[in-house]
Amino acid sequence: MAKVKKSPTTEVKQVASVEVKSVELSSPNKTHGAVGHAIEPAKGKLGVMIPGMGAVATTFVAGVEAVRKGIAHPIGSLTQMGTIRLGKRTDGRSPKIKEFVPLAGLNDLVFTGWDIFEDNMYAAARNAGVLERDLLDKVKGRLSAIHPLKAVFDHNYVKKLDGPNVKKGKNKLDLAEQLRQDIRDFRKSSGASRLITIWCASTETFIEPSDAHQSVKALEKGMKENDENIAPSMVYAYASLMESVPFANGAPNLTVDIPAMHELSREREIPICGKDFKTGQTLLKTVLAPAFKARLLGLSGWYSTNILGNRDGEVLDDPGSFKTKEESKLGALEHILQPALYPELYGNIFHKVRINYYPPRGDNKEGWDNIDIFGWLGYPMQIKVDFLCRDSILAAPIVLDLVLFLDLAQRTPELRRLGIQEWLSFYFKSPMTAPGLYPEHDLFIQLMKLKNTLRYLKGEELITHLGLEYYD
Repeated sequence: MAKVKKSPTTEVKQVASVEVKSVELSSPNKTHGAVGHAIEPAKGKLGVMIPGMGAVATTFVAGVEAVRKGIAHPIGSLTQMGTIRLGKRTDGRSPKIKEFVPLAGLNDLVFTGWDIFEDNMYAAARNAGVLERDLLDKVKGRLSAIHPLKAVFDHNYVKKLDGPNVKKGKNKLDLAEQLRQDIRDFRKSSGASRLITIWCASTETFIEPSDAHQSVKALEKGMKENDENIAPSMVYAYASLMESVPFANGAPNLTVDIPAMHELSREREIPICGKDFKTGQTLLKTVLAPAFKARLLGLSGWYSTNILGNRDGEVLDDPGSFKTKEESKLGALEHILQPALYPELYGNIFHKVRINYYPPRGDNKEGWDNIDIFGWLGYPMQIKVDFLCRDSILAAPIVLDLVLFLDLAQRTPELRRLGIQEWLSFYFKSPMTAPGLYPEHDLFIQLMKLKNTLRYLKGEELITHLGLEYYD
């Protein structure tokens, strides 16, 4: 059975506007008391800063612009289209989430980004080849106005890419200061009252936590000394947190999932979350594996392979970057199936993941899964899955939701002081948790956790689905 490292994680953060009844987040089963928790309103513009202006970032921004123009719908976005049940089934209360909690509106969003290539966002979107030319041309004016800032980049961390639009500095701490200045400049030029950084850049090569990651002091010392274990994504995260900007990590890199970033986010009360957007194949795994466990069907093997032709596929063709992605994709099954509790069913799983770079497919990824299960008396069965998905189309609404929910968390004192936002695990392949706490990977548990967090923050009864009261 493939053994997977447990990734460290931390807890929650978020709220709405006005006053809210609530209790400690660590005591979700208590009856809500009269203690109020203020949620700061979403006033002014929300600036979205994106390291990596490739397929995912351009699809996200172009989509937001298309929705704002009324020429498309925000399909796949929980914040825009999702509802939340309140009270009993017989109460008939299911408002939209965006009407229940005070989220920033799409018209409030302003964008910038960093990239190693010099193309503006319209040209980058054309090159990515995800969206049709007709749609892009309808939002060309807005996209063309977004030019990438020079990026912090280290070819040793992404061996398959190189580009000219790169910052120079005497050390990584100097590069971090340049990023901090970028953040300050964007805050001023955009007029944004609040900012979010969301990593949409490439997967970095695999590294283990090192001494330089163990504290803020060690991290700053390491950056000053150009420690090779400090990845570019960590420089972005450090700069963002030092400028009081929440950070979401859409790749499987360590980035904010190290003690130094946990310390910084808790001390400065800045929300963080990650890692690795849960889009295609792993999304289906976190749906199917809970079904096997619920019915106590055994699993002997799960073979997964992908073909992908976009820049992400090219980057993952490098063994070091693939190793980082593999670690992220392998973890879900072990945490969901809990082989230590069910050794007869899941104690000897063969789990293999492969990603193959295949340029003709572009962003249209195909994921094949062969799943060998067994049932009553050990009789074998098989399931075959062939998911012809569009990677960036699945990722774009995740980016939108994380931006809006992280902003909500930052405006909620009870959430922001926690640092790690575990309630946003729904969006990640390898969710962050408090150190020593195993992550929840089951998609349905994750969704219940997210919605119950919102109910809790608004003083609403948590939904347990017990339902005995209907038969009294």
